[in-house]
Order: sequence, then structure tokens, then C-alpha cells
Amino acid sequence: MDRGMLSGLMDLFTNFKLSGSEEDFDLIGRVYEYFIGEFASAEGKRGGEFYTPKPVVDTLIEMIEPTKGRVYDPCCGTGGFFVQSEKFIDAHKGQKNDIAIYGQERNHTTYGLARMNLAIRGIFSEIRWNSEGTLLKDAFPDERFDYILANPPFNISDWSGDLLREDARWKFGAPPVGNANFAWLQHIHAHLSSSGIGGVVLANGSMSSMSGGEGEIRRAMVEGDAVDAMVALPGQLFYGTQIPACLWILAKDKSNGVAKDAKLRDRRGEVLFIYARKMGALVPGSRKQKELSPDEIAQIATAYHAWRGEPDGGAYEDVAGFCKSATTEEIAKHNFVLTPGRYVGAGAVEDDGEPFEEKFTRLMGELRGQFAEGRRLEKEIEDRLGVLG
Repeated sequence: MDRGMLSGLMDLFTNFKLSGSEEDFDLIGRVYEYFIGEFASAEGKRGGEFYTPKPVVDTLIEMIEPTKGRVYDPCCGTGGFFVQSEKFIDAHKGQKNDIAIYGQERNHTTYGLARMNLAIRGIFSEIRWNSEGTLLKDAFPDERFDYILANPPFNISDWSGDLLREDARWKFGAPPVGNANFAWLQHIHAHLSSSGIGGVVLANGSMSSMSGGEGEIRRAMVEGDAVDAMVALPGQLFYGTQIPACLWILAKDKSNGVAKDAKLRDRRGEVLFIYARKMGALVPGSRKQKELSPDEIAQIATAYHAWRGEPDGGAYEDVAGFCKSATTEEIAKHNFVLTPGRYVGAGAVEDDGEPFEEKFTRLMGELRGQFAEGRRLEKEIEDRLGVLG
């Protein structure tokens, strides 16, 4: 960026006529968030380290509904979860003073971005820079939180796991030294309050991996009623990586959770599976970046709220191809693999009136014709290359 453009940008912000209202600060915050998102898009994987896509943040916020209590992010990045928590409270007529925010971050640049992101919006929080990393040096070892939201780095191997084999956080089994996914999950579960709930973004491999004892840890978490729900997200949501991700919803006590000052139903022995892989659409002007629409986010959250038994959640029903409430016994038949596609089944197929036998014959004929056309084109290309030779 040349000096003229940079100074012009600074002048633009310097000369804003602000009244000092919350709306003005939110406007600056949204502009700031836009720049962070554009940086992540332009810089690819390096930029993506700074940013969790807004639709992913929105989905977790709408599912977990952090309205009152202590909110924690053990790897807070630029503070996106905190900002959306405040927006969620505003949208639902709550009080910002009803929540207390805590977080820690290893990357010093990202830590600075988080503090600025929160300060711009007037959000008070206790964010700590932890150069050794959350797993190795827990900044809040004795604290418990009502809501935990996290997007930890996927599949990291340099997390000092060999130094933490006997850590008290590993209630469900020591995580493998070569992958921190289940260290993050257990760290978060260990920091939940007695009725706390956590939402974690992880790579899809965490739902089915068996290496390093991960399958046994996953089994212990299901049998210990630590897993409330699993959501398979569509691909292409994240900047700089095509790795499909999933959401783990963890609960400290599935028998006595509370939402909106009302007791939830007893969900012990059950896990909700939501298959959202078919959702999402390309962002206008992009050929590789997808996002979830507000209606799709609401569909995911509504299914979870109904399943939990929230007062205004409505009646829950399994929907083929989308959601399924599975028992521990059903999950055991799948060797405790938690991939939602294994449980939700196939969606309803629209009947177009053409008998299956006729359709199969017609489609096979079309396929043979396409193969023949492919062979013809291959021969034509070879003939033309031969003439050139």
C-alpha cells in the first residue's frame, strides 16, 4: 500500500463525526471486523489464523445462547465469539452487564487484535496473553465458566503433550502426543461450570479418528454424557483451507441444564446429530468461499433448542437427512464414531413419477453415450496432434 492510500485511510477514520453512541462504536467495530475478514481472505492460511468465519460464530452463538454468566474462549483469536455474544444479547433484549468475558491467546499479534476489537465496541473483558499456550500453561486453572466457545487450531502436534501425560484435565483419557484435538475438548469440558455448555469447532477427523487412543477417549466422552450434540458443517467455510469442520457441543451435566431460566429436559444417554453438509452457498463474487444463510443457521439452532426441551423450542422430531437423536446404544453399534451422516439417514427423495427400472435404463443409456463421446473426442485430439507432429 502506498503512502497516499494509507494516509487517506487514516484521514477517513480520523475525520469520522461520531456522537459517542453505542451505534457509532458498533459501526467502527463492523468496519474493523470487515477488514480482518478481508485480510483473512487475501492472505489465505496465514490470515485465517486470525479469523473464525462469521457464519460459524453465529451458528455456535445461536445454539448455545450465552445470555447470562461467565463466557470463556481458551484461544480467542480476534475476539469474534465475544463480539457476537454481545450482539446476541442485544438482539434478544438482554443486558450486557449480565455476562463476564474471559479469554487467552498465544499469538501476540492476534492478542492485540482481540483487545482492539473489544475496546472499539466498549466490551470489558479479561484477556490474557499466554506465550506458552493454553494447554501447557492454563491462565485460568481454577476458574469455571457457564459458556465456552472455541475454535482451536486443527490437529496441532506441537502442543507439549509429552509433558502433560498426567494432567488432571484428561478425565476421559490422555490425548495422543501427536494431536491436540482431544486435549482441547477435555480442557474445555474441565472448565465448564456445573450446568455449563461449550461449543468447539474442530476438523472432521475428530469425529472418527482411532489413532493414539482417540477412539477410546471419544467413547469415554459419550458414555460419560459429555457430548450433547454434533454438527457436520459444509466445506469451504474457512479462509485458507478446504478442510471440512464440525461442531462439538459439550455439556457438564445433561440432567440439569438451564436455558432462559427454565430447566432443560434430561438428555442423558442421548446425542443429537445434525447434518448440515448440504447447506451453504458461495459468497457473491467468490468461487471458493461459502457461507451459511441466517435461515440455515436458525434451522440448525432450532433443532438443537427443541431437542434440549427449551420452553419456546417447540416439539423435536427426527428429520431424515438432517437430524437424529441417537442413544448411546445406537452410537456403540457405530463403534462410537460421531459422524452425523451415519445417523441421520437419507433425506426424502422427490418422486418424479418415472418408474425406477425405466429411469435406471435411461440413465445407463445416457452414461454409455457420454463414454462414447469421450472416446471420440480423445481420438480426435490424438489425430490432430499427429498432424501437428
